[in-house]
Amino acid sequence: MTNVESRLELAERAATAGSEIAADGFRNGLAVETKSNKTDVVTEADRNSQRRVIEVIRNEFPEDAIVGEEEDALKEVPPEGDVWVIDPIDGTNNFVRGIPLWTTSVAAVRDGEAVAAANVCPALDDVYAADADGAYLNGERITVSDRTDPETFTVCPTVWWDFDRREEYAATAKGIVERFGDMRRFGCAQIVLGMVASSALDGTVTNIVPNPWDTVAGAFMVRQAGGTVTDIHGEPWTTESRGLVASNGEAHEEVLAAARDAEPYYGN
Repeated sequence: MTNVESRLELAERAATAGSEIAADGFRNGLAVETKSNKTDVVTEADRNSQRRVIEVIRNEFPEDAIVGEEEDALKEVPPEGDVWVIDPIDGTNNFVRGIPLWTTSVAAVRDGEAVAAANVCPALDDVYAADADGAYLNGERITVSDRTDPETFTVCPTVWWDFDRREEYAATAKGIVERFGDMRRFGCAQIVLGMVASSALDGTVTNIVPNPWDTVAGAFMVRQAGGTVTDIHGEPWTTESRGLVASNGEAHEEVLAAARDAEPYYGN
């Protein structure tokens, strides 16, 4: 197993193995700890899931770099080489509240660009995936929505703002409400990006710098499903970008404008 094509199979297998560990703790009375703030939570299931994902990957590619949310994994994606980006439980706040919107995410990256990705959502019985040929939901090819009228769009603000940045969130939400037909918020960036890729949502926005484990897999899926993913400035999104704006591409400037509504409050 050495070529790019094989990495999707491994991403799915590793994400599935990790998600099974996480699922054992779901709605099962796990102790909850906090990290950087009161809403940045972690459980032993997060740590055990990441260890299992890494174990599966290391069995095939022992020298590849690992970027992950928990423990001593790298926190930035190296610009060169083969890298795996892992989120053992994206949507941990949902997870600890018994809400089934969470996923185990694994993306394979080569020289800074994703080449394969899988988001396994055991509580939903869904698997989002993408490779060089396209994007998939439960094995079926998916594409972004074909809606063109922003007033028919459903758009989601994602990647949560800290307490000292809630004015940015409020401005973003206001921008969405004023421009689009409806708004959702799900608390799991990877699932949200999968929903954009599968046409369930028409766009998603944040103006902050998101972590790679929250975004790399899903952003790749949106692009492989025919969508557009940029930063707050409208430039192609990378793991170093500020902001993430993903859409079906039909009215991306309108979606981007909603994200930019937060800019007057940025840094205040």
